[in-house]
Amino acid sequence: MDTDSLINALSDFNEDTRRAALKQLTTSARFPEFGKLFNMHCHSFFSYNADGWSPSRVAFECRNRGLCAAALCDFDVLDGLDEFLEAGRLLALRSAAHLETRAYVRELAEVDISSPGEPGVTYIMGCGFTGIPAAGSSQAQTLAQLRQGAQDRNLALIARVNATLPDIAIDYARDVQPLTPRGVATERHIMRAYRLRAEKAFPNPTVRAAFWAPLLKCDTAAYPAIEASVPKMEDLVRNALAKRGGIGYIQPTDKTFPLSDDFTRWVRVCGAIPTIAWLDGTSGGEANCAHLLDLMVGKGCAALNIIPDRNWNLKKPEEAALKQSKLDEVVKGCIKRDLPINIGTEMNKGGLPFVDDITGPVLSNYAAEFTQGMHIMVGQTLLGVYAHAPYLGERAETEFKDLKKRNAFFAAVGKVPALTTKCAAALIEAGSEKAFSLLADAAKKA
Repeated sequence: MDTDSLINALSDFNEDTRRAALKQLTTSARFPEFGKLFNMHCHSFFSYNADGWSPSRVAFECRNRGLCAAALCDFDVLDGLDEFLEAGRLLALRSAAHLETRAYVRELAEVDISSPGEPGVTYIMGCGFTGIPAAGSSQAQTLAQLRQGAQDRNLALIARVNATLPDIAIDYARDVQPLTPRGVATERHIMRAYRLRAEKAFPNPTVRAAFWAPLLKCDTAAYPAIEASVPKMEDLVRNALAKRGGIGYIQPTDKTFPLSDDFTRWVRVCGAIPTIAWLDGTSGGEANCAHLLDLMVGKGCAALNIIPDRNWNLKKPEEAALKQSKLDEVVKGCIKRDLPINIGTEMNKGGLPFVDDITGPVLSNYAAEFTQGMHIMVGQTLLGVYAHAPYLGERAETEFKDLKKRNAFFAAVGKVPALTTKCAAALIEAGSEKAFSLLADAAKKA
């Protein structure tokens, strides 16, 4: 199989096919030297990736571009965790695995937070998961509830849209679940299913334009150009069918998503880091940066995630100036509170950059903080997996009560050369106590 075929096979729905392709690529591909850039927020096809990439493909593409680290971050599932960490070992790429969801914050029930138009609803993450909860455990039950909650919301959305648009009605099992390996679909999968169903229902382009144009609020003459750009088309379909004001939208309540307090407790028990998912600082809930950070830290959050592209890569000067000032404010707020910062580009929408350029004129101001955050997430993963000593674990909280010292230690561990499969096996064989000493010694030399 040639290189292009192997790369395509990395996103095959069959796990064995993906693993075999990656192993073959690691022996034949010539990778560039590691650079200074990283992407610590990458969605895969286990939730939604704009290019349909698997965890293995995400890891390969990051390594193939010379990134020094990468983190998986899927919605509501940890299905890609083992695959991504294994890919990191095969590629000698520093790795971590996160989970993202939405939660309800009762204290901010009257204002938007990070989910526009949805008062009280915030995106939120768990960073640095080190394993999938054991079957039958309470942690596994909570993870299953996140999966089931996502499916229940999907089914309810489809029922509402189908009732209004019967000509393109879809079936969840037939049209949506096959678009993702383990059937855990997102709104974006649903929008793709409606787009594809409309192509079958209205094979004539003129008729199809007449159907979609009123819904997408465009002229029929402009529609062909929209349809030619699949990402743009699906974003507009999502606005029309699923987002606020769309025909399938209903306002969420404190029963729609888990409570933020419950989610942060679950993440901590799993040995990961509850993490604030910050939007851009302009919503009512984010405008008072200090209040938001203190509130969420009080709920158990111990890090913050930023998608930096939202706050600096903007065409309008006034908007760019405002959002850059908000970015500066939140970074300084994290520094004051010793909160590690996780950054990335998501990869779940067409047209986004592959990686944040922290050497550029705006983000270079925060390169040190962003890089330390990356190293902490990698250190959290290494110490959690091999030494059973995660960032919020008993050992870390006992030996490093001072957060600055804890951050420095975990970042130092995260700086060690990326583990290979052989090195990882040696750490496991050594046992958790010896592994801690080995990693701590390696950190002193890094």
